[in-house]
Amino acid sequence: MESSKVVEALWDRIQARDWDGVAGLVAEDAVVEWPVSAERIVGRENYVAVNREYPEGWAIRVLRIVADGDEVVSEVEVPHEGVGVFRAASFWTVRDGRIVRGTEYWTACGADPVPEWRVPFVEAM
Repeated sequence: MESSKVVEALWDRIQARDWDGVAGLVAEDAVVEWPVSAERIVGRENYVAVNREYPEGWAIRVLRIVADGDEVVSEVEVPHEGVGVFRAASFWTVRDGRIVRGTEYWTACGADPVPEWRVPFVEAM
């Protein structure tokens, strides 16, 4: 399967809560890092468990997927009932049809305050 299609299928299967399907797309020894919270998920089993155990009330909306060979970047929006809207920019490495590495930057939309010095140059989204 083409690398971009692997990542597209990953998000589709996460949205569907198809945890066996997610496992089929992730290498056994995959490593996924979340620098914002300083966490590293080591191994397919842990990656699936982290996603499976996340508190319900969320949905995944893929905004874009861009690929160059084995390197794939995805941007997703994740509205979560009662919590807010999150965004993730994810950088994936895919080999032989499986994700072997990922770095994901998760944040809540509007979570960072706008510094005063920027106020004259920006507008709220």
